[in-house]
This record gives sequence, structure tokens and C-alpha cells, in this order.
Amino acid sequence: MYDLPSESPEDPGLPDEFHLWQPQQLLSKTFRPKTYPLEHVFTASDLNLYYDSQRTHLYRRPDWFAVVGVPRLLDKGRLSYVVWQEGRSPIVVVELLSLSPIEWDQGRDKRGGDIPSKWEVCESLLRVPYYVLFDRLAASFQLFRLEGASYRPLNEPTLWIPTLEIGLGLWQGSFEGVERLWLRWFDETGWIPTPEEEANERAIQAEQKATRLAEQLRALGVDPAEA
Repeated sequence: MYDLPSESPEDPGLPDEFHLWQPQQLLSKTFRPKTYPLEHVFTASDLNLYYDSQRTHLYRRPDWFAVVGVPRLLDKGRLSYVVWQEGRSPIVVVELLSLSPIEWDQGRDKRGGDIPSKWEVCESLLRVPYYVLFDRLAASFQLFRLEGASYRPLNEPTLWIPTLEIGLGLWQGSFEGVERLWLRWFDETGWIPTPEEEANERAIQAEQKATRLAEQLRALGVDPAEA
């Protein structure tokens, strides 16, 4: 299935299931910076990112990126992210390595002429502070931090962003019924739960509380069903 051509020679194909679950679901749902309210946090996956106000036809499409200090929602919604209108560049970009050519995955592909690659857009034009490459097949990820004019690799097991008070690491667990290694955000207390996980935990705690209360009533000789 990976060898079937696209009708457009320049189109590498649509994202697979992992590209939907990892960035759109797990990364976005656990990206909760401590220093910004959620209504001022925007995340996106495979959304056109327009970066040049002088050449408005140019864009790049990161697998996932996050911006802080902008509205999470706009009145008419976002069909794309236009940097010169929003006034903020992403603070972190994540690229998911796959079976596509490595240059494409890493964002180093060139379209020809003077059009910059995704890597160059993030590094030199938008000055995105953090750039992450995740290879799910090798179960590893590479971290880069902008230092001066260039990205420098971080030889650390996790990424910590001090200005947001959260970090990014490799989490072994089950998500959407799939047990594997995932990229996930964490804070000083541990892995940040998704809203669904929080709701499930509240339900479990409520059930446990009800069970303890029923046991206490029975100990007093009271039938919980009649209480």
C-alpha cells in the first residue's frame, strides 16, 4: 500500500491512522501549558501555515504545531494559519517520520528555486524555538532547539519548555486501543491526561466512593438500596 502512486506527483499521500491519532488527538489534547489559559492556546495538525506576507501563495504544512498567546478559536474558524495576521509564530513544531523520503519527513525537502524547505521556514523565517522529529518505527525522537541562527540538537531524553512549564517525552501506553510508544506532553506532576482520561478517572473515583459508602452503611446494618 505504501508504493501506490498519488494522482498528483507532488503529493506524498494522505496521513495514515497514526498521523491522525498522534498529532490531532494525543499531542493536542495533552498540550496544556501552565503559563497560558487554554483559550489562548492553539494547536493544529496538517494545517497550511502561511509564513511570507510578500509571497502569499507560499505555505508549509507541519504534521503538528502549537502557538501560545493567540485565540484558540476565531469567530469564523481557521482554514489556515497566517502568521502575519495572527502576529505569533509557533513555539514548537513536530514532524512524524514515516516511509516517505527522509528529506520530506524532516522538512528539508526543496520545491526548487528560492522556495525554502519546511526546516528553513521554521529555523530562519519563523524562528520556531523547538523542532521535533519522531520516528515511530525506530521508537525514538530527535530534539532541536533554536540557538542563534540555527537549530542545535538536544542530547536529552525529553524536551522541557521552561516558558510553558511542560515537557514532551516518549510514553508507553494504550491510546485509541493501540498499545505502543507515543509522543506525549507532561508536567511536573506526570503525564498530562486527555479530557477523556480525566472523565474516566472521575467516574472511577465516584464509583469507588459509592462502594465505600455502601460498605459503611452495611457495617451499620443499613441496606444501601433502602438508604
